[in-house]
Amino acid sequence: MLSNHHLLSPAVEAEIASRYEETVSLLKTLCQIPAPSNHEELRAQWIKNWLDALGAQGVYIDSALNVVYPFQCDGRDDIVVFMAHTDTVFPDMKPMPMKEEDGKLHCPGVGDDTANVAVLLTIVKYILEKNLHAAQGFMFVFNSGEEGLGNLKGCRQLMEDYKGRISALISLDGSYTGYVNKSVGSHRYQVEVRTEGGHSYGAFGNRNAIAVLSSMITALYSVKVPVDGDSRTTYNVGTISGGTSVNTIAQKATMLYEYRSDSKACIDQMEKMFYSVIEAYRNMGVEIDVTVMGKRPCMGDLDPQAQKALEDRFVPIMTAYNGGITPKAGSGSTDCNIPFSMGVPSICFGGYRGRGAHTREEYVVLESLIPGLKIVGASVLSYFQP
Repeated sequence: MLSNHHLLSPAVEAEIASRYEETVSLLKTLCQIPAPSNHEELRAQWIKNWLDALGAQGVYIDSALNVVYPFQCDGRDDIVVFMAHTDTVFPDMKPMPMKEEDGKLHCPGVGDDTANVAVLLTIVKYILEKNLHAAQGFMFVFNSGEEGLGNLKGCRQLMEDYKGRISALISLDGSYTGYVNKSVGSHRYQVEVRTEGGHSYGAFGNRNAIAVLSSMITALYSVKVPVDGDSRTTYNVGTISGGTSVNTIAQKATMLYEYRSDSKACIDQMEKMFYSVIEAYRNMGVEIDVTVMGKRPCMGDLDPQAQKALEDRFVPIMTAYNGGITPKAGSGSTDCNIPFSMGVPSICFGGYRGRGAHTREEYVVLESLIPGLKIVGASVLSYFQP
């Protein structure tokens, strides 16, 4: 039977749930502050100002655009981090359309990860108002660069700045119907092919960069993915571009390509395969530039008992406040990739339900924020003195 000793008392549960309307208002405000990966300045500054106005001491924005609140860290090497990422996958630098309809809040990025930022901020406010103290080192972070080519920039910076001092990291990302306890690593590349090109009639016969790139993509897609136990490995060409006009033999064509796996052995094999294809085309006299756009690591040397203890702490909380439904464990590419690779126990789950993440049709079921507040509240307060 799952333990429930970290659940909220009825009085605390009721008070945290009563902050639902405040959380919705906060979510709507945050949704209107643009924060594409690598351009989180506006949202980061807003969050810092909001925390400062509450009386939070020592909040700072680091060089990676993380908003860091070292709540109780001086001289501590047992710091627990709760974090939620501020960036969205969308490049828009103007407020995106938002509407509330049928109990749902629709807006690109509303769930991933703005809802979790709002929920965590609400819990921070509760802690400050109640003047609570953690039983160990503790830190709240609203981090940058989780999405796409953000390349986990914020979490990398945090783990480097506090290297050896963080004992556990909890990333609030996604829903409370499941959790990530294993990292999916990935390598991402920009590949540019260049040929002599020329006029489509006068220089017919010259190599066309688009045709060469298309052939390369076909070769990459003919690969049989490696297998390591029950691992899963995938690959994808996400964008292609190139050419000048309909009557021009393209001199340049570019693609973005990635492969990912929850097995380091498979990642290593995919890397060898990728570069073997590149070299094969170079040996045919094709000029190719490869730029590494990002690398996310797989699992490192992790203490299985410490990891199990972390999961045993939070799974009962998610289960209790989600109608007794036990969340499903799975692998994923999240901010936890960085601490996992460094042997630091980590887990990723969220405080809402919704659909459409990474699409412009994304929405959050607003009432799901009530159990979400209880789940995140109980999870954070499990480290605080009664």
